[in-house]
Amino acid sequence: MKNIPEVKLGIIAVSRDCFIISLSESRRAAIKAAYKGDLYECPVTIENEKDMLAAVADVKAAGCNALVVFLGNFGPETPETLIAKYFDGPCMFVAAAEGDGNLIDGRGDAYCGMLNCSYNLGMRHLNGYIPEYPVGTAEDIACMIGDFVPVARAVIGVKNLKIITFGPRPQDFFACNAPIKGLYELGVEVEENSELDLFVSYKKHAGDKRIPEVCEDMKAEMGEGKYYPDMLERMAQFELTLLDWAEEHKGAREYVAFADKCWPAFPETFGFEPCYVNSRLASRGIPVSCEVDIYGALSEYIGACVSEDAITLLDINNSVPKSMFEESIKGKFDYELTDTFMGFHCGNTPSCKMCADRAVKYQLIQHRLLEPEGSDPDFTRGTLEGDIAPGEITFYRLQCDSEGNLRSYIAEGEVLPVATQSFGGIGIFAIPEMGRFYRYVLLEKRYPHHGAVAFGHFGKALFEVFRFLGVKDIAYNRPKSLPYPTENPFK
Repeated sequence: MKNIPEVKLGIIAVSRDCFIISLSESRRAAIKAAYKGDLYECPVTIENEKDMLAAVADVKAAGCNALVVFLGNFGPETPETLIAKYFDGPCMFVAAAEGDGNLIDGRGDAYCGMLNCSYNLGMRHLNGYIPEYPVGTAEDIACMIGDFVPVARAVIGVKNLKIITFGPRPQDFFACNAPIKGLYELGVEVEENSELDLFVSYKKHAGDKRIPEVCEDMKAEMGEGKYYPDMLERMAQFELTLLDWAEEHKGAREYVAFADKCWPAFPETFGFEPCYVNSRLASRGIPVSCEVDIYGALSEYIGACVSEDAITLLDINNSVPKSMFEESIKGKFDYELTDTFMGFHCGNTPSCKMCADRAVKYQLIQHRLLEPEGSDPDFTRGTLEGDIAPGEITFYRLQCDSEGNLRSYIAEGEVLPVATQSFGGIGIFAIPEMGRFYRYVLLEKRYPHHGAVAFGHFGKALFEVFRFLGVKDIAYNRPKSLPYPTENPFK
């Protein structure tokens, strides 16, 4: 199941009718030559509204789902901005720098034209992606297009996403009970189901002919001695249940994410913990968030689109003991104790993002709660546990607050190569100025305990995605030199 959009880019040049049209066309061709990826060059250069309709029809017929609108000269304000209205996909607006030294017939004034373009987009309440500095040579714009692709991929994905949930959001995790109004504003569809619906479907998959093949794949992924042989068939049956549900229920949407209730009734009813199966779907770009965290699932999906890689959802869980910091971090890494914390979940992080000692184990906390004291773990088995592999990460979340307003945060950091000496899927995270970020963003703005994790530094693209989606409040971990609005200046 392909669950991440493929961006098919097109470029349309525009030209003010009192400028030389060939200037836009030759500059458009230079961008096509400079860009190393697939870029459809629309043959229609837009000077008026009829040209605009013809150009949009042409790029649609070519299968384009994202556009570069290129001001090769000043550009016609109305037709160029109406592209964003008539084309059903994200549009980037960029302009040509003067580069050939000919400032008589070779001057395009696109630097000025971008001002009018932006003004007209605002007048019409149209959304366009404008890079940090949108004026450049062909090579510059080719780089801008490269930055635009992951943003476009995420926006296309969100607009065509259905989040499928199973079970009510848990009573004792109100952080997961955010209003879903914001999802509809983003264009996301939601399908809410009972846990009984899932269990009925699961039972129907008993004896599925595909189960042995999935079991063999699980064995190959984990390696001998890293899984419970008697659990494989049950987990494979559940994996097929989710995958089939996704195909059968996505309806008019192209992409799917899940938000499932995973405790306390699930393990006792199904006979296992769902975490390992959830991790396997996440590794394929199909997030399955824990505890019916709908915005967590959306956040994970956006990260999967941006990074084109596996992602995870973790609790911002516990502080690093001072003794561990003194012994393993201080003096070896440029962090303070308050810059560090442990990110944890029961076992949903994909195995490809964990250290070699990872294995399918049992959920210690659930075992204490649900199974007889002193007994061997039974139905609480099924978590994927081990330390998360060290490397760069981006911790982020898109959330709807209690008033129905969308807000988000982004913080880049790393997982340290330090043993956690704990259980679950867990890692020691380090984010510059995390202590202040924790106090003046996570606590001050009342974010929940779940954060999405992308494995790499993707803050730039995520910021642009959130901004394009209309999120006004995008928080980040500020340096010491930049206080938060509510930070006490006398401390």
